[in-house]
Amino acid sequence: MGHLKHRDLNAGRERLRDQVSNALRAALISGELRPGVVYSAPTLAEDFGISATPVREAMLDLAREGLVEPVRNKGFRITEVSERDLDQYTEIRALIEIPMIGRITRSATREQLEALRPVAEEIVRAARDHDLIGYLEADRQFHLSLLALCGNDRLVETIGDLRKRSRLYGLTALDERGELIPSAEEHLELLDLMLAGDAKGAERCMAEHLGHVRSLWAGGSSSSTDTKGAARRPGNRTA
Repeated sequence: MGHLKHRDLNAGRERLRDQVSNALRAALISGELRPGVVYSAPTLAEDFGISATPVREAMLDLAREGLVEPVRNKGFRITEVSERDLDQYTEIRALIEIPMIGRITRSATREQLEALRPVAEEIVRAARDHDLIGYLEADRQFHLSLLALCGNDRLVETIGDLRKRSRLYGLTALDERGELIPSAEEHLELLDLMLAGDAKGAERCMAEHLGHVRSLWAGGSSSSTDTKGAARRPGNRTA
């Protein structure tokens, strides 16, 4: 016992399995559950004060998202994401998302783009309110909904999968340093550029945003500068 902070689970609000899944995601984001460590369902169940079955089911849900991996006869290991992995995920996202933002800027209607403003504002609100789960969910919704305007479902699925695999761990420390708010505000900046019809400016903004996100992944390490440049290079090629 003792892996997780106490969390109240109320089966009357939603399925217990879903509540456990959300609680585990929150523990991953906060850093309570550490990458590379193996956790057993019975031990986590003790922390929750429930049986092991819904915890195993929830862990299998997270395994399908790439957040954990089963370890036979032991439990589930929190997936480790290396710096090389993050660099490669960022490069792929940049190659796809930067030119696509330019294309969507030229093709989307004002109504389609304005419909995303409440989501962009929710990202900023969640960052300011230290609502990490809300921050990630609104961020996911904004980016995938924006890309969906291109009409390519497979592209959206690909980016969605990359986002899951590169999910931020230990986000609490970044939140405490106030580093999430500037990144959150970039969504509104991007939207304003797209509404103004500035495709090149929107591409540059998206390139910078991906670079900032990669810097957050690096936790402000010295490697983030080089990665930020790498994230910008595909944008320069499409400009």
